[in-house]
Amino acid sequence: MMDWTDRHCRYLHRLLSGQTLLYTEMVTAPALVRGGALHLLEHSPEEQPLALQLGGSDPGELAEAARLGVQAGYGEINLNCGCPSDRVQSGTFGAVLMKDPARVSECVAAMRLAVDAEITVKCRIGVDDQDPETVLPEFLSRIIAAGCERVTIHARKAWLQGLSPKENRDIPPLDYDLVYRMKQLFPNLHISINGGITSLTQACGFLDGGLDGVMIGRAAYHQPADILSRADTEVFGDPGGSSAEDAVRAMLPYMEAHLAGGGRLHQVTRHMLGLFAGRPGARGWRRALSEGAHRQGAGPELVEQALEALLALAADPQPV
Repeated sequence: MMDWTDRHCRYLHRLLSGQTLLYTEMVTAPALVRGGALHLLEHSPEEQPLALQLGGSDPGELAEAARLGVQAGYGEINLNCGCPSDRVQSGTFGAVLMKDPARVSECVAAMRLAVDAEITVKCRIGVDDQDPETVLPEFLSRIIAAGCERVTIHARKAWLQGLSPKENRDIPPLDYDLVYRMKQLFPNLHISINGGITSLTQACGFLDGGLDGVMIGRAAYHQPADILSRADTEVFGDPGGSSAEDAVRAMLPYMEAHLAGGGRLHQVTRHMLGLFAGRPGARGWRRALSEGAHRQGAGPELVEQALEALLALAADPQPV
């Protein structure tokens, strides 16, 4: 979710759900340790619970990046072993690490030794010509031995040659049954499933089926209210969470503060385009924000006006 789940996105998503675990974009350990890019760790306390997702393959560098993350306030450090992008492959991290479980275990062990925060891993079921039935159990055994107690499995292979990152999200077939078998094989490992999950109903089915968690990426981004607003009640039994309308109103002071700090409105509103997906007025909402928020001097009043127009349409829908 690089370039998607930035701090503005996460602030919005936390308004919609108080219970779900949020993740940062993937931050590379070299950027933090060698590049000193500590601004990548910035977040609001209101975003918690929040996990820092790291990319890297050097145990010492990842350990230092984990220390920096904990110092910045993160309670979970997640090692990404699933991203298939060319840029990630050239840095020998992401999904290419599925080929080197020994190195992954060294990285996990080094981070565990460096910090008290929980160290978790996100992985694929395999890459390229690997046999997932063989590769995945070995991979999980290695990281468990290194001290990892929680893993998220994207239930697709990643093809590092021949498919683009976008194609790797859709073309390799999903194998949910394999993830269930891993839960049977490693009953004490907290296993979350990821990949192709488009609704909260589908997510609840995985939980009812015996898995420990569900990670939803694109669907939660493009239709955040449909998933996040209902998650607190339907998954956690908590009456929390906000409606899309309430979340928009709660975002207005955040926008004011962002603009006062020199930011631009579209940096926030680009994450809000799908808030009313499937509802009357959703198209007008998207158009108002996408066309107006880039304009010089655009402020929260543009968002207020767009919300008023949407609610007016919902109250008095026009005949088709």
